[in-house]
Amino acid sequence: MSAPLPFRLMGVVNVTPDSFSDGGLFLRPDAAVAHGQKLADEGAAIIDVGGESTRPGALPVIAEEERLRVVPVVERLVRAGCPAQISVDTSKVSVAEPALTAGATFVNDVTAFRAEPELAGLVADRRADCALMHMLGEPRTMQDAPRYENVVDEVRAFLEERLEFAVREGIAEERILLDPGIGFGKTVEHNLELLRHLDRLCTLGRPLLVGTSRKSFLGRLATRDGRRPPPPPEGRLPGTIATCVLALERGAQVFRVHDVGPVHDALAVAGATLTARWARTTTRIQTS
Repeated sequence: MSAPLPFRLMGVVNVTPDSFSDGGLFLRPDAAVAHGQKLADEGAAIIDVGGESTRPGALPVIAEEERLRVVPVVERLVRAGCPAQISVDTSKVSVAEPALTAGATFVNDVTAFRAEPELAGLVADRRADCALMHMLGEPRTMQDAPRYENVVDEVRAFLEERLEFAVREGIAEERILLDPGIGFGKTVEHNLELLRHLDRLCTLGRPLLVGTSRKSFLGRLATRDGRRPPPPPEGRLPGTIATCVLALERGAQVFRVHDVGPVHDALAVAGATLTARWARTTTRIQTS
């Protein structure tokens, strides 16, 4: 019997017209549900359904529109018996509540309960899991010359404070994941510094969720020699895999990705290597 894998994948289902990598592809519920099922079949342990883009410069979506995008997809995934845990990617109580009623058991809040603090109480009451993410500012302004004295120390302090808040609001600590927010109010250098020092964030004692998938800094890193244009989002899989493998080595446990199958395979190999799961075969050398 094989040992469990040392990671979980969160597959992305964007029910939006304007997400940076796949906006509009899964706006129809049929398409979103089919995509969620496909990601689960490829190895996603969590399916994250979101109805509001959080790309840099994204405009806000009113709660009713977000609810109409998200809740039917959650309902149908649950009804279809999707084997993955269903997550709702929202910071709004009026979206999270019907999604949880429809069968979601995870709330992924990019504001870490700052936008609507009462969302923490809802998560506690429903005994749901949650992810709390660091973001400098909000999507429309977060990439306007972000600055830190020490990005690792500041992100760690923020996550520690939000973890304490969530626990005070009644959420069991074992239900909380922490996300450093790669690409959310960070420069390329900030992102790299956080990835180098994820082990320092692991000392907070909660699983780290890392989301580098298809992000623009990967394209910029791949073309710093200037000899070719940056790849489009769907061309950033090599960078996604590289950063996920490095993050796994530094202690991250959950990975939010668009390309579940290839990342799953890469992390399975990396995880087996890092944990010495494969039996070693030695060859005896006969001497006369």
